[in-house]
Amino acid sequence: MSSRSKRESRGSTRGKRESESRVSSGRVKRERDREREPEAPISRGSPVRVKREVEPASAREAPAPVVPAVRVKREREADEDSEPEREVRAKNGRVDSEDRRSRHCPYLDTINRSVLDFDFEKLCSISLSHINAYACLVCGKYFQGRGLKSHAYIHSVQFSHHVFLNLHTLKFYCLPDNYEIIDSSLEDITYVLKPTFTKQQIANLDKQAKLSRAYDGTTYLPGIVGLNNIKANDYANAVLQALSNVPPLRNYFLEEDNYKTIKRPPGDIMFLLVQRFGELMRKLWNPRNFKAHVSPHEMLQAVVLCSKKTFQITKQGDGVDFLSWFLNALHSALGGTKKKKKTIVTDVFQGSMRIFTKKLPHPDLPAEEKEQLLHNDEYQETMVESTFMYLTLDLPTAPLYKDEKEQLIIPQVPLFNILAKFNGITEKEYKTYKENFLKRFQLTKLPPYLIFCIKRFTKNNFFVEKNPTIVNFPITGQENGMNYKTSR
Repeated sequence: MSSRSKRESRGSTRGKRESESRVSSGRVKRERDREREPEAPISRGSPVRVKREVEPASAREAPAPVVPAVRVKREREADEDSEPEREVRAKNGRVDSEDRRSRHCPYLDTINRSVLDFDFEKLCSISLSHINAYACLVCGKYFQGRGLKSHAYIHSVQFSHHVFLNLHTLKFYCLPDNYEIIDSSLEDITYVLKPTFTKQQIANLDKQAKLSRAYDGTTYLPGIVGLNNIKANDYANAVLQALSNVPPLRNYFLEEDNYKTIKRPPGDIMFLLVQRFGELMRKLWNPRNFKAHVSPHEMLQAVVLCSKKTFQITKQGDGVDFLSWFLNALHSALGGTKKKKKTIVTDVFQGSMRIFTKKLPHPDLPAEEKEQLLHNDEYQETMVESTFMYLTLDLPTAPLYKDEKEQLIIPQVPLFNILAKFNGITEKEYKTYKENFLKRFQLTKLPPYLIFCIKRFTKNNFFVEKNPTIVNFPITGQENGMNYKTSR
């Protein structure tokens, strides 16, 4: 190509660019003039119509330069009541759509309160994890998490169950949309999950014996509530139910602030016993239960763990052994010690006595040798001060033979007769494998609430035998505040 032709092509290109710039500058000028023109007054009822000018093809084909945006007024809504509400929501920093969904969730009518049961261990039914557990309020099952691919999210999509409750934070969520539900009608569910009592309510528990109605329509008296027998835990249920009706102990555990600040060593699991017992106590005395019975599942799980499987749910145990272990474990978990530091357990149940012990010579020895041994220091009576949580009462031996009418009459004994064991005078012989002892007991201090354990079962070489003797409890003196409770 010659130099002349190159100059001509450059000139044509330059001219084309100048024409494009003139077109674009003209467009910018028209837009600026349009913005400077005064807007016509708009009536409130008439809509605003904005005409768009048809641009020439050359202008549409040309590259658009940076131009200020055209401000167009939107049509005002006829209803002006929604404007202040929108301004308030904007000030609070909440999105309008999110707030509307939280306050007006369309799935609240799918909640089935008859299947909700918060007495069982709070772990995911699929992963068996305690972390971040949610309860489905439609079917009552527990699931983990609420994010994408979590068990609760998959459950909500698969079965169209949308309302979930975080079992730790007590917040409600709608899945899979994943927004928090805020509604006052859900307070009864959170109260069943975690009942709370004020000091005034606790003080009036014994003054107002008022029947409550459960969600299923049955009536019950708070505190007098049945405990489920899961497998073979009836021995523990009897003890827990009796302890829940001791007013000082009940009042202490109904208010969680009394023990939640107690410090325990790192890794100590015994405080779990205190927490679970407090939760069970509040559920037993809850006047707004959905059911007229309570399951002690979480309480018994803590018992199995803290007792190292000494007491189990699937195996029968001895109620007296469980009572002894539970009171001492509860006292220790609350920070108590054997002598110095006391707790609510020792304040309510602990008494003191003197135990007099005398060693006896072997019965096969000659009489003269027995008399000589009785003068030794080893065979002199000794006295020891001791504390107790409960008293074990011995029943008289049941008759072996029938009477003249060929009937075996069940013997009866008054309570005061078997209490003579602790009068400081009555002596009883106790035999061991090698030695025999003669003991007598003298009570020095009675606790506010005295527990009697009547020993009915004796084990011999062949089987365990039950003594059927009936113990007659006094029924007079009720007007003086004397209460007698029995557990067989």
